[in-house]
This record gives sequence, C-alpha cells and structure tokens, in this order.
Amino acid sequence: MVFVDTNYFLRFLLRDIKQQAKKAAELFERGALGKIQLFTSTIVFFEVYWVLSSSYAKKKSQVIPLLIDILSMDYIQFENGRLLAETLHIFEKSTLSLVDSFNLVYSQANNASSFATFDKKLSKEYKKLTT
Repeated sequence: MVFVDTNYFLRFLLRDIKQQAKKAAELFERGALGKIQLFTSTIVFFEVYWVLSSSYAKKKSQVIPLLIDILSMDYIQFENGRLLAETLHIFEKSTLSLVDSFNLVYSQANNASSFATFDKKLSKEYKKLTT
C-alpha cells in the first residue's frame, strides 16, 4: 500500500508544478486501475484544506468542491472517509470551521453523551444534531 501525502493532492489539483502534477496523476491513475493500493490520513485531508485556504487564499466556496473531488477518488482509502464526507456537508451549510464540523460528526459517530466546549456556536450546533 502506498501512502499519499498532502503535496500529491495539491499538485494534482492545482497543477502548478507541471512535473509533480504529472507524477501525481500517474500515481492516481495506477491506483484507479487497481495496480496499486493507495491510502491517506484524516490529517492529510485537513492539511489540504489548510494549504488551499491559507497559502493559496482560496475561499470556502472554492475549496469545498476540491475536497469533494478528493473524497470521490474511490481508489484511495481515506481514514474516516465517511465522516469526512459528512463533515463537508455540515461545513458547507454552516458557519462552523472544518475542524468544528469534523468534531461534531466524530462525536456523533462515537456516541458522545455530551459535547464539552466553551464555544457557544459549536454547542448550539451539537444540540441541533442530537435533538
């Protein structure tokens, strides 16, 4: 199995460094054809978001479709893939951060009996999900 790091996703999506974009595309093609197994982590997913929104100054409305595209790469195993998809749904429809959206989904998936936070907005969203 081959672990896919953040920079491979970024080069593939942005195509800003041609040689690296080509190498990333070749890796993903091999994965799509079943020649190799690819996987990545939840941290990589968040890092892609962070780099796109901070270093590349992409707006939320520009980043969400890219993250959806990444998750649609069904030939890559994503740690917490189903939770990340649910996270994007909440993130897209709310004013919560991506991290807060994930924490809501993660807490719900793990049957949290409550959500200890001082963040009033986050607490309110948790209550909406559980009532």
